Amino acid sequence: RICEPRDCTPFPLHTPPDDRMLKGLEPKELWQAFESLSAIPRPSNKEQKVLKWLASIAEEHKLEYKQDAAGNMVIYRPGTGRGENSAPIAIQGHVDMVTEKHQHVDHDFEKDGIKLMIEGDWVTAKGTTLGADNGIGVAAAIALLRMPRTASLPPLECLFTVDEETGLTGAKQLDGTLLSAKTMLNLDTEEWGSVYIGCAGGGDSILQLDAGFEECGEGARSYKIRCDELKGGHSGIDINTGRANAVRLE
Repeated sequence: RICEPRDCTPFPLHTPPDDRMLKGLEPKELWQAFESLSAIPRPSNKEQKVLKWLASIAEEHKLEYKQDAAGNMVIYRPGTGRGENSAPIAIQGHVDMVTEKHQHVDHDFEKDGIKLMIEGDWVTAKGTTLGADNGIGVAAAIALLRMPRTASLPPLECLFTVDEETGLTGAKQLDGTLLSAKTMLNLDTEEWGSVYIGCAGGGDSILQLDAGFEECGEGARSYKIRCDELKGGHSGIDINTGRANAVRLE
């Protein structure tokens, strides 16, 4: 279970087994990939390091890969075993993550990797967001790419998109010629164990309000009000839980 609370620095393809926080978790290949990914800074619009790491994985396993002008990358794994002649499947996840931390935590999301922790049954992070959205989807795709050639898998087109969190930029600017698959599995989901078919889409709204201002009277005082340390949550799936909202409280 998972909870959320452009230099050329090389990153290891595999975290050394003795240093792995997540050693012992299964499936091993998934968690190894997630731990290696978590060591790489990857805020939105600054995904160069993780894209370079993905390219190194493709080269390590002698897999073809392509990138479009937006930065999206597709790594191609040919079909093997009983899936050799099957229709290709696209596997999609986004490489950027939400970058939030507790006020007292010293962490630079552009330079520092995520410090993973295990608390009971949960994989979490020390004082920051975990990045499982969508790091666990990216890790699943990597685990598939690394499977032995004896595995029965259809041809895979693993699509890694950029800048999902701040505007779906990668998806909007995707060069569709990179993909030939007619079926795509998106690994960025909201509910464990659920499969969604189709999408309701989304939209943007711009609201303009006429605000009236008045001069402060003589002797008026100004105050700064701060409201923090609330529980927080996801603006989508936690919208109906009745949690306190700092904007409304102030």
